[in-house]
Amino acid sequence: MTTALRYSLLDEPLIGARLTDAHRVHLSLPALFVALAADGIRDFPALRPHQRHPWHAFLVQLAAIALHQAGRSEPFAAEDEWKSALLSLTPDDPDGAAWCLIAPPERPALLQAPVLEGDISAWKGRLEAPDKLDMLVTSKNHDLKVSRMKQSAPEDWLLALLSLQTQEGILGSGKYGISRMNSGYGNRPSLGVMPMGGWGRRWLRDVSALLASRTEIVNTLELRDQEGIALVWLRPWNGTESLAFAALDPFYIEICRRVRLIETPDGIQCLSTGSKCARIEAKTRNGVTGDAWMPVETAEGKALTISSKGFDYKLTSELLFGHKYRAPIAQTLTNEDGKQGIVMLARGVTRGQGKTEGYHERRVPISPKVRALMIKKSTDKLAKIAEGRVSDISKMRKVLWKALATLFANGVSAFNDNDSVTDKASRFAKAFEQNEDARFFEGSLGLNEELDAEDPEAVRLAWYLDMASRAEDILHNAFEAGPRSGEQRYRARAAALGRFHGGLRKEFPTLAEYWDNERKKRSLESTSSAVLSAPEPSQNISLPAQLEFNL
Repeated sequence: MTTALRYSLLDEPLIGARLTDAHRVHLSLPALFVALAADGIRDFPALRPHQRHPWHAFLVQLAAIALHQAGRSEPFAAEDEWKSALLSLTPDDPDGAAWCLIAPPERPALLQAPVLEGDISAWKGRLEAPDKLDMLVTSKNHDLKVSRMKQSAPEDWLLALLSLQTQEGILGSGKYGISRMNSGYGNRPSLGVMPMGGWGRRWLRDVSALLASRTEIVNTLELRDQEGIALVWLRPWNGTESLAFAALDPFYIEICRRVRLIETPDGIQCLSTGSKCARIEAKTRNGVTGDAWMPVETAEGKALTISSKGFDYKLTSELLFGHKYRAPIAQTLTNEDGKQGIVMLARGVTRGQGKTEGYHERRVPISPKVRALMIKKSTDKLAKIAEGRVSDISKMRKVLWKALATLFANGVSAFNDNDSVTDKASRFAKAFEQNEDARFFEGSLGLNEELDAEDPEAVRLAWYLDMASRAEDILHNAFEAGPRSGEQRYRARAAALGRFHGGLRKEFPTLAEYWDNERKKRSLESTSSAVLSAPEPSQNISLPAQLEFNL
């Protein structure tokens, strides 16, 4: 086991990146900051999806800490300036051990607290692959195989270490989670503006937003504006003491586990041990820590925790336009944000007890019209329209579910006590809601089109027709899973269609009135059921071609 300083991010090109011209390079941390400031980074090939936000947040927070201490509001132009600024954050560590992946145990290493006794030979946890260190927990290796990264590079250990130390929660005895989430079983989702351009545009925007909000964070959360603990890994940790939240810098970068990377004949490995308490005493904060990307539930004063549904259309529309959550710093639009349209980016990993319930990412385009209203904080109208759509999807799902249940109950309406019937109906209805979720904001007749339309009522009507058509398609597709014998089959299908169309009339009277008016204008052939063709498009909206369904 070596104790020499190895793998310095300040001096060695350890970070793999792909430039905007598609060339792949390896950069040191100062060189990366210079490239980001020039918006020259396209992506990071080694970065796994669930590591995207921790990596972005780390780069933003670290740059903001260095710039604030240097008394600057703009990034440095040269690598040596960045290196000097980063070294100034570790005055007790002039040779840069705190920026190395491997250092003597009694000294800080990157995202690894010093062990004062200097002896980690008794630490029982040994991890031989970076994906074993990472925060992802998989169920019996079914979701994502662990310990696959046997031939790993220092960069892989860096990203896994960062993922663990800045977004992990409680995972058994002695394994505590971060402060920037609501409870140890929560998660650290993020929501923010993604400007047009590469990684650097978003990095630069968020660094500026963080610097501009520093005084507000200090005053609101009673953190230290000067001489606060910014890089938590610099402080020794014996596992029995926590740091007071009030002792922190508002941009602090935390750690939550006692781990040390070591070098062996087989390459880098990691030793770990437990602790008797969390590194930061912030339980009463409920995740409200000044995190620039964390929405906060205003009524209960707690950080957002996403469920296994992730950023579904209900939650996302509430986060963007509603008042239930306080927008984080990175989400708040300013006049400097793109006038030609921007994107809101939401990311997060859902954690369960002893398992991971999925990585979630959603991008929602924001049009210039909506952008202007969001800057003015005049989103009540937007929220009302979005809430109406959420309610309408729920009503259509209810209509479809009852029709499906009638089908699977062989045409009878008494099915509430039949679990087989209700479960099967729910499975088919779930597909409808998932489809509506995917197209809620974008695409033809999506929310964005209604928000921007001169005649939003025409868009809403066309959307009703389109949604009803898709719901009926699902009902027709379910016919194959219904009764197959002749008499039961016809009775069940007829009853299901009747219930579906009756439900449409009840839940969507505007739609029913529209079709009734069309009946008066058209002569229809007599068939076993009345089939109406969709009307001609109005001047303001193009109705979908396939809007024929029985009513």
